Amino acid sequence: MGVRIGELSRRTGVPVPTIKYYVREGLLPPGELTSPNQATYGESHEHRLRLIRALLDVGGLKVAAIADVLAAVDDPDKSVHKVLGVATDLLVPRYADSAETDCGVAAAREQVDELIERRGWRVNDDCPARNSLATAVATLEGVGHGGFTEVLDTYADAAELMAKADLAYVAGATDRHRVVERAIVGTAMGEALVASLRHLAHVDRSAWLYENSKHGSEGAAGGEVDDRESGHGEPEGREVADDGAGAGAVVPPGESGREVGERSESPGDGVTATGGFGAPGDGGDRRDSGGGGTGEPPAINGQVSRGEAAEG
Repeated sequence: MGVRIGELSRRTGVPVPTIKYYVREGLLPPGELTSPNQATYGESHEHRLRLIRALLDVGGLKVAAIADVLAAVDDPDKSVHKVLGVATDLLVPRYADSAETDCGVAAAREQVDELIERRGWRVNDDCPARNSLATAVATLEGVGHGGFTEVLDTYADAAELMAKADLAYVAGATDRHRVVERAIVGTAMGEALVASLRHLAHVDRSAWLYENSKHGSEGAAGGEVDDRESGHGEPEGREVADDGAGAGAVVPPGESGREVGERSESPGDGVTATGGFGAPGDGGDRRDSGGGGTGEPPAINGQVSRGEAAEG
């Protein structure tokens, strides 16, 4: 049974003027008229509003970009994979070109292409993440830290595991609107989760390297300190194993080093990584959603948007 616009506003937390704005802009279908100036709204409107808010508030997209995503969602000829491509490609960082990095980016792009081919990732040539990764690699090289790219494969291993977890969460949705909503929220908020978890792990590892060593920070900085040789073991409940898990590997209680070693040999086991959505050859059917579109809707002030991210 349909509800009036005031009730729809209460359920979704979206102000009535903003709902009317979305209807005018074509983002939200009109309600069913019950009189010349009264309409009712159903569950589909509620789901649509939640998706719009996820794209705007969490994804940081502008109205024009949101319209592109919604058009893809509503297109029955687009597979879920392609719809996710339209939505999540807009969240990939874009970096301004500069004369200083042009040559470096070209070389880094070759390195990125080799990485993708080596790992067997099915990724479009025009996937925006190719260029953003190449720019990051070129920047590292430009500031004298090109050696850091030696960990790219280690990062890629972790990325495959995260992609598997992300897509498992997305796959639990029951319809296309929910699939895209989960993908947007998971991608945007997943970045925050990863950054926080990475920092926590850094703090833990730094403590073992620079505080738990009898050699002090000098030896640790030189990369010569082994926790086991320093006289300081891992925290209680964690065992350091050499039994197949690799030197210095920490074994959770109840597991043998051999079990940890077997897991670590195939971190991507069972994972089919896409390295970014959008089927091969499907990069050119998305409209430019960058600088165009109308202004921000009523009652949504101060939102940080990435409308420019849709360009390129």
